[in-house]
Order: sequence, then C-alpha cells, then structure tokens
Amino acid sequence: MIQFNLLPDIKQQYIKAERQKHLIVFISTVASIAAIALLIVLILIVDVWQKKSISDLNGDIKNNTSQLSSTQDLNKILTVQNQLNSLGPLHDKKAVAGRLFDYIATLTPANATISKLSVDYSKSTIQISGNADALSTVNTFVDTLKFTTYKASGSSVAPATNAFSQVVLSAFGKTNTATTYTINASFDPVIFSETSNVDLTVPKITTTRSALDQPTDLFKQSGN
Repeated sequence: MIQFNLLPDIKQQYIKAERQKHLIVFISTVASIAAIALLIVLILIVDVWQKKSISDLNGDIKNNTSQLSSTQDLNKILTVQNQLNSLGPLHDKKAVAGRLFDYIATLTPANATISKLSVDYSKSTIQISGNADALSTVNTFVDTLKFTTYKASGSSVAPATNAFSQVVLSAFGKTNTATTYTINASFDPVIFSETSNVDLTVPKITTTRSALDQPTDLFKQSGN
C-alpha cells in the first residue's frame, strides 16, 4: 500500500496565498492613499486657490475701473484714440490726386486746351471744360476717354478695364476762333487708389500732349 504526505504542499499553497493577500492589501492601501491625496489636492484647488484667484482678479478689476473712472477727460481720450486708429484705413482710401495731371496730359488731344477741371473723388466724377480747334477734336477727346483702359497692380481688377464710363459731351459751342466744350464722365476709383499702381492705355486716335511733350500748353484761361 502506497501513502502520500500532502501536508507540505497544502502548507506551501497557503503561504503563497497569504503572500498574495498581503500584496493585494498593500497595493489597495497605496492606491487608496493616492486617491485620497489627489482628492485633497483637487479640493484645495477648487475651494482655496481658485477662489483666491477669482478674488484677486475681481480686486484688480475694481482697482483698474476706479483708476479709469478717475481719469480726467477719459471720453475725449478714447475718442482721440479711436480716431488715430482709423487714420490707417482712411489713408489707404485716400485718392492720389497727384496722378490727375499726368492722366490729363496723356488723354488730352494736342489741339485742345482746358480752362476748367472739376473732380469729385467721393462720387468718382470729373468735368472738363475748355477749347479746341474744331468739333472733331472734341469728339476725339470724348472717344479717347471712352476707350482708355488701365492695368492696376495690387488689386483684383482684371486687366484692360475701362478707366472712364458715362462719358458725355454735355455742352459745346462754336466761335470764330475756337470750339468750346464741356465733358462729363465717371472714373474707376482704382486709378486714384493709394494701394494700386496704374498704367493707362490710351487708344491711338490722335496725338496727345503727352506724346508731344507740351504739358505747359494744356491749361488756358477761358476767353469768356
């Protein structure tokens, strides 16, 4: 008859189980302590640090508000500051009036002179009055304005865009020495834009003062 002694194996299993139990208890204890510590930290952040931070910010707001309220002429200062901030955009929208004389010299026929030139940049309109040697010269001037195009850099306008529109010979007359005229037209604001460089393309209808290099003969006082 064969007999086995099982007591040592059972005892070893028991010891192993006890060790695992102690390890689990230890890990659970450490995890519990860490969770409690984290909870305490969160409570301190919410109830102490955040409340103190909000209180400090409210105090700063009250102090700054008090200082601003005590500033003399605060509304005037703010108004001036707003006006200064708007100078940049207004400058970009400002018409470059200095281009006008170059344009007129380029567009005006050699046998025509100008006695009065009125430009409204806000409405983008122009009125030109003067004298010419013949009515055909005046008609050529009108056609030149109608068919003049431009190319602009720094803008979204397509090339070969008409520089002038609604060109109308609103008045004309004939004397023994000359033909008088008045031309009204609208112009594309881009040709006077601060943000664009503009090149006019004038149709080869007649010779202009720009081609003859005679800008000094362009403006003459009316004889009326």
